Amino acid sequence: MATAADDGNVVNVYSARHYDTDLALYERFEERTGIRVNLIEGGSDALIERIVNEAEFSPADLLITVDAGRLWRAQQAGVFQAVDSAVLKERIPAHLRDAGGHWFGLSKRARVIVYNKAAGLPEGISRYEDLADPRLVGKVCMRSSGNIYNLSLLGSMIEHNGEKSASEWANGVVANFRRQPQGNDTAQLRAVAAGECEVSIANTYYIGRLLGTDDQQERAVVDGLGVLFPNQDDRGAHVNISGAGVTRHAPHRDNAVGFLEYLTGDDAQRLFAEGNNEYPVVGPASGPIAALGEFKEDAVNAAVLGAHQSLAVKAYDRAGWR
Repeated sequence: MATAADDGNVVNVYSARHYDTDLALYERFEERTGIRVNLIEGGSDALIERIVNEAEFSPADLLITVDAGRLWRAQQAGVFQAVDSAVLKERIPAHLRDAGGHWFGLSKRARVIVYNKAAGLPEGISRYEDLADPRLVGKVCMRSSGNIYNLSLLGSMIEHNGEKSASEWANGVVANFRRQPQGNDTAQLRAVAAGECEVSIANTYYIGRLLGTDDQQERAVVDGLGVLFPNQDDRGAHVNISGAGVTRHAPHRDNAVGFLEYLTGDDAQRLFAEGNNEYPVVGPASGPIAALGEFKEDAVNAAVLGAHQSLAVKAYDRAGWR
């Protein structure tokens, strides 16, 4: 880790992403610029807490984390400083970055409806809202409501439909549960493919991992699934991000901004996104998830996903979604 005695030719990155392709990107940045990348890895919440505790003595220049909800939490905790970069504004769509320049989306994923391919898509299902349809009683599997992905999804529904409607949706989905929430997104995919339930929701990168594996058992899971991008006739599918921001007390601010700008380049975007089977914020999809095809995405600003977190928690709790 760089210290006050270093030559300044460094950028200290705290990252909640743990992928070999990210390391390859860092090496290319070093080769191109001569700026060394010092990497500290950890969980998102732990890294946020660490930067807060380090305060003005923090060596961190940049925080990279997953989910707009966590970026919002970091911003609320005073982790980030505003950055005014023409490159970032030009390259990153406005709905995938903070309006004040505190954080920027670098890759994205969609939260899709998955269904048992053998049973077929349940009749009348094309929107997230349809998962509350009484025709799905005993057919829905979900993960915990406390998961950040589900909090962000409900946050988007609160923004579009209002708190009352979002609460009613949570109540309806709970009434349709096949079982109590358990496991991660991959567990939901396996349950649907096995016929334990007929429908669920999952982030596309979990599906991408299954599509890209040589493991025949895992391939059998994805072969048993149908994938639906919801709300294609109205607002579009819910999209979330991996993103980053320059820390408030960054000792190498200019290097951090340069590193962020580098990550929006076409080649860097491809590798950064492929590291977790995500979609780039710049350019077309590549890797296994490209097989899922194109889709219309919800263009609501990602900041609202965090802003509505507390309302989402309350709605889930009232519904008895655990």
